[in-house]
Amino acid sequence: MSAEDRVQVDILGLSSSQSSGGAYALILKEVNGARRLPILIGAFEAQSIALEIEGIKPPRPLTHDLMKNLIELLGGDLVDVYINDLREGTFFARLNLDTQEIDSRPSDAIALAVRYGAPIFVAEKVMTEASFISEGEEGEKPLPSIAKPGQDTAQKPQLSKLEQLENQLDDAIAKEDYEKAARFRDEIKKLQARNS
Repeated sequence: MSAEDRVQVDILGLSSSQSSGGAYALILKEVNGARRLPILIGAFEAQSIALEIEGIKPPRPLTHDLMKNLIELLGGDLVDVYINDLREGTFFARLNLDTQEIDSRPSDAIALAVRYGAPIFVAEKVMTEASFISEGEEGEKPLPSIAKPGQDTAQKPQLSKLEQLENQLDDAIAKEDYEKAARFRDEIKKLQARNS
């Protein structure tokens, strides 16, 4: 796998997802770009990641602390984490240790990566399929609409389905509802594919 096929990401944040029964959206940000990748994870994994990022040490080791201790006790080290596939809405990851790779859920892999300070990578094909571009980070703002001579400015033009979805996507991102944002992104991609 060439380096061009791997996109380095950082953790942008975690947000709770009320519509997914206690799940959390983990948002990964492309290091040298504007793309965001939302991944739904469980509450336990979200707590484990958040505690480590905040530097809070629980009185007893959490499962991911235990995993790190075992890897180190066996003489291993986590080199990096690689989210390598997306099939039927499920993300897949690999832990790259010194001498071997191990399959993992992305949430567990990332919980270990924050404990090691290890880099996190995502396959370009996964980023292409599941990421969205944060409008607020691009640095470009949409131009205000200018009324044509004789046009009644009080009457708003009818928005196309694509424009409506793009507005809803922007609104969901602004409200940090990344689950909705992912759904709007998917609908936009489907609509664009039909129109092309």
